[in-house]
Amino acid sequence: MTYRVLIGIKASKFLSTLTDNSQRRIKNKCKVLVEDPYPGQGGDKKLIERGRKSAYRLHVARSYTVFYRINENDKEVKILKITTIEQAHKLYGRLDL
Repeated sequence: MTYRVLIGIKASKFLSTLTDNSQRRIKNKCKVLVEDPYPGQGGDKKLIERGRKSAYRLHVARSYTVFYRINENDKEVKILKITTIEQAHKLYGRLDL
């Protein structure tokens, strides 16, 4: 089953500020979400549970974190936010993405 991956405005703006190399790494890593957005082997994806505000995170090259939600009904993955790993640690408790 494949999913359509959508990128939110905040995530897109952040991505555009990065170097071409970093953009390429993040985009390539996000391609795995098309086939399998759920956590499993590899440890790069994880469910961050916060009640109704639960989301998933994907680590990219020990430098960036991608936060996303899955809409199973529409087979869509929406990338909510892309940030540095350091900034991501501050967001884990809030998830007001």
